[in-house]
Amino acid sequence: MKLESLNDLYLTELKDLYSAEDQIISALPKIIGKVQSPGLRQALEKHLEETRGHVARLEQVFEMSGQAAKKQKCKGMEGLLDEGDELIGKDATPAVRDAAIIAACQRVEHYEIAAYGTVRSYADQLGLNRASTMLQETLDEESAADQKLTSLAKQGINTQATRTA
Repeated sequence: MKLESLNDLYLTELKDLYSAEDQIISALPKIIGKVQSPGLRQALEKHLEETRGHVARLEQVFEMSGQAAKKQKCKGMEGLLDEGDELIGKDATPAVRDAAIIAACQRVEHYEIAAYGTVRSYADQLGLNRASTMLQETLDEESAADQKLTSLAKQGINTQATRTA
C-alpha cells in the first residue's frame, strides 16, 4: 500500500499495533510460567487481560475508520519478544530470571508506549476524537504497566537478584 496521506499512515500503524498485541498475547503466558515472584505474576496476568482489551479496542478503532481489523506483521515486536525469550531462557536463579523478565517486558511496554502515542497523535490530527480517546486509554494502561514493573523491580526483585550474585 502506498502511503499517500496521514490517514494511510495511521491505518498502517494500527495494523502494526494489532499484530504486536496479538504477539504479546501469545508470548505472555509462556513468560508468566517462568515467574517466581507472586507480585510480578499478578501484574503480568493483569496485563495479559488488559492486552486482550487492547485488541478489542483496536478492532473498534478499525471499525470506526470503516476498515476491517487487519494485521501487518510487527517485526519490531517480534524482535523484542525473541530477544526477551533468549534472555529469559538463560540459566539463571529465579530472582535473576524475574529481573530479566521485568527488563524484557519493559522494553515491550516502551515500544507500545511510543506506538500508541504516535497513533493517538495521528488520530488527533485527523479529527478522530473517539479513536483518539480509545487509543489514549490504551496508552494510559501501557504506561501504568510500565510503572508497575518499575515499582516491582525497585521494591524487591532487583534487590533479591543482587543477593544471589
